[in-house]
Amino acid sequence: MSREPAPMGRFAFVLHPLYVSQYAQKFPFTRFLPDRLVEAAFRAVPPFEASHITGIVSATGARSEGWFIALPWTPRVLLAAPPALVYRRLIQAGRIAERLGAGIVGLGAFTKVVGDRGLTVAQALRIGVTTGNSLTVATAIEGALMGAHRMGVEVAQAQVAVVGATGAIGAACCRILARQVGGLILVARTQSRLEALAEELGSTGPARVDVTSDVRRAVGGADIVITVTTATDVLIEPEDLRPGAVVCDVARPRNVSRLVYDRRSDVLVIDGGVIEVPGPVEFGLDFGFPPRSCEACMAETIILALEGRYDDYTLGAEVQLDRVDEIHALMRKHGFHISGFRRFERKISDDEVDAIRHAARSANAPRPATLGL
Repeated sequence: MSREPAPMGRFAFVLHPLYVSQYAQKFPFTRFLPDRLVEAAFRAVPPFEASHITGIVSATGARSEGWFIALPWTPRVLLAAPPALVYRRLIQAGRIAERLGAGIVGLGAFTKVVGDRGLTVAQALRIGVTTGNSLTVATAIEGALMGAHRMGVEVAQAQVAVVGATGAIGAACCRILARQVGGLILVARTQSRLEALAEELGSTGPARVDVTSDVRRAVGGADIVITVTTATDVLIEPEDLRPGAVVCDVARPRNVSRLVYDRRSDVLVIDGGVIEVPGPVEFGLDFGFPPRSCEACMAETIILALEGRYDDYTLGAEVQLDRVDEIHALMRKHGFHISGFRRFERKISDDEVDAIRHAARSANAPRPATLGL
């Protein structure tokens, strides 16, 4: 007796280089040219199909295929361009997704930060659009709390700093964490937005809420740090963190200096939102992740395709908490999971986590320069 094949969900995902050095992966000659010249030259290049993604097989048996659509602009170019021009480029990318047969397109990295976070793009396309921010929120919190558990941090008593607290991802993280941690330190540049969020959170949970624009002071007092800013520079240095701190760096480019990895054997830094995708997946493109793994925002796009959910999902400046819960449940249903602990493109073994925990408890562990608010 023959069986009908499982339905095939189809998606596309827009990505772009985070660093000028990444152009050389596809165009080796660029490594001999000045950064500004490379960025200026590729500013005129329209989006293009970069690869075909195959082999995604859900735990339910559903299958999916997709395409990477490359917009060859760095964060610096994207942030400097007029929003109307960025929208035109992203709509061009969406049109390519439509022609390829995708039912939904995800906006990766800074393409979901510029302007109104996907709203204008979604209005112009005939297929669904998502920023993937709902699953990014869910997995950032899941990863940070997993790390806290391994480091012996009591979450209900923990002080948690959210750097980038007033952004779409940061504010949603704060709204969820306010219900379950001892204290929240909200960090962002605009005081009025910080105070408005603090006032809202003050009535929703037991956590004591403080605000500051001083990143170093905030993270120095935190047991758990979640960084979700759009800054293109490093914000957290080795001397800023207290022994035993758990840092979940969701930002790309990273907010945490690589020197933390080199100099602080008593601090657990993990990459946020690295998700393992079920099935013999072939992405057809090296975008800096381990085999069969991708960022949470892309995983959200794939999961929606597996579900046949081709409507707009996560858009705009505010992430809805019910969608965070829904996409997190769908992630488990389809067999996606956090790809262990990783930092700076390297897996962190259980033995290494144990060593970090022991170092943090050592009487010789270094003390931070600042100890909080």
